[in-house]
Amino acid sequence: MLRSGRKPLRDFLPMSYKNLFIDLDDTLWDIHRNGKECLEEIYRDYGYEKFYPTFEAYYNVYMPVNHHLWALYRQGEVTKETLVVERFLSPLRAFGIDDAGYAKRLSDDFLERTTRKTRLIDGALELLDYLKPKYRMHILSNGFREVQFKKIENSGLRPYFDKIILSEDAKANKPHPGIFTYALKNTNSRRDQTVMIGDSWEADIVGARQSRIAQVWFNPAGISPDGFEPTHTVKTLDEIKNIL
Repeated sequence: MLRSGRKPLRDFLPMSYKNLFIDLDDTLWDIHRNGKECLEEIYRDYGYEKFYPTFEAYYNVYMPVNHHLWALYRQGEVTKETLVVERFLSPLRAFGIDDAGYAKRLSDDFLERTTRKTRLIDGALELLDYLKPKYRMHILSNGFREVQFKKIENSGLRPYFDKIILSEDAKANKPHPGIFTYALKNTNSRRDQTVMIGDSWEADIVGARQSRIAQVWFNPAGISPDGFEPTHTVKTLDEIKNIL
């Protein structure tokens, strides 16, 4: 049941949409494959085979820590500085390495490498070509300022978007309503004419719904929704053409 004051899904009609907020990482830019390539370079270039016999062994320790820290960061429970240091230190502490300065330099190297990766989610450019003549489009991302703009430029995405809205500018992370309010104000968009497109259930879909914004959940893994049905759900980006 929808909470009092929330618009029922039937009130979010496609013909009323004028503005699109689109997540970047794992909605358009393939953070999983790009990031894994960068981590494998780090493993090789920093000689981490002396700690972990294979890259996959290192990756399987790093990623759960990374996911946990990002969840805490979205909720404002850890700072950006803690996230970038701790995710690289945690896999190394068992080997006697606990140097925050070293981890920060490693993080800076990793993030710079990510800006040079350009692999996109299948169908991303085709979808943007379809949407561009019909809507005002804006990136809405929790990613870090020093890398997101470079990733967008280097991947050929910049011409599609009117504005790039980052959580660091809004002083609030998705799913906090503050970033959605900031984005609406700074793009001169109305809630009832706006759609959020993203892959993250918590950050993009729950966040948009709590802010009374329609949602398109990009859900290639077929995960079951938790607590409510989003306005729209798709498994491929191409399916969005049938909605918008």
